[in-house]
Amino acid sequence: MSATVPLSEKESVPNEPAREIDLEAIFADSSVKEVLDQLNRELVGLAPVKARIGDIAALLLVERARETLGLVGASPSLHMSFTGNPGTGKTTVALRMAEILHRLGYVRKGHLVAVTRDDLVGQYIGHTAPKTKEILKKAMGGVLFIDEAYYLYRPENERDYGQEAIEILLQVMENQRADLVVILAGYKDRMDTFFSSNPGLSSRIAHHIDFPDYANEELFAIAELMLAQMQYRLSEDARAALMEYVALRRSQPHFANARSIRNALDRARLRQATRLFAERAIPADRNRLMTLEAEDIRQSRVFTASQSS
Repeated sequence: MSATVPLSEKESVPNEPAREIDLEAIFADSSVKEVLDQLNRELVGLAPVKARIGDIAALLLVERARETLGLVGASPSLHMSFTGNPGTGKTTVALRMAEILHRLGYVRKGHLVAVTRDDLVGQYIGHTAPKTKEILKKAMGGVLFIDEAYYLYRPENERDYGQEAIEILLQVMENQRADLVVILAGYKDRMDTFFSSNPGLSSRIAHHIDFPDYANEELFAIAELMLAQMQYRLSEDARAALMEYVALRRSQPHFANARSIRNALDRARLRQATRLFAERAIPADRNRLMTLEAEDIRQSRVFTASQSS
């Protein structure tokens, strides 16, 4: 009876052709490029974020290639931390990450369940565990996105039940990591404090991705992209007004990047509708219905606040 030859010895046998893997074919078959291209279309800027997502996708593709050659090692840890100010694209990137993981076979469903503290933590004894477990059940086979995750931990309140939710999360992140990826998100400084207070969580996060604020030019490009998706456009005077608006709004409190821009455009559309209705005796053609004028932008309180200051 012939003995089994170990893989290392097989590979050293002379004249035995080495197996090769077509990484380009694996990449094409996975449809990951479609997701990465969609991410580029959806999000302006964020080059470091897009590069990191591409790196993670490359790692997972190479792992698939290794498996086909029998090179099976420990599964890569995929739990992540997204840090940055509001409106910088964290939820959108999480959605696309869930798609990538699904297309590469790392999660069964590829859906995203987005939650906050209120969805996980109960108000009385015995309430937190079933709430947290129910959310985890919904997220299994996909990605659980916990926004403002640091609110789970409130050491100043000894009767707070957030720690119970964290302990359940820790168990699932370790024991069922082949069926669930957890992404924790929030402001960077608060997330740093949160992780330092919860080393068990920190040790399970393999990928820390920081989302930078957008520059003025990027915010204006985001506005134009949003308007195009809604079939609106800016007159030349409105373009100048919106550029000025972006610069002024960024210097004010509670600015939320793309989220604030979307809100501003919604209010501009409201003013346009009011203006067109007041001028309803004039027939409204396609161009008038699509075009935002400078007055629709400049009626914002952002301009009056800057003048009073």
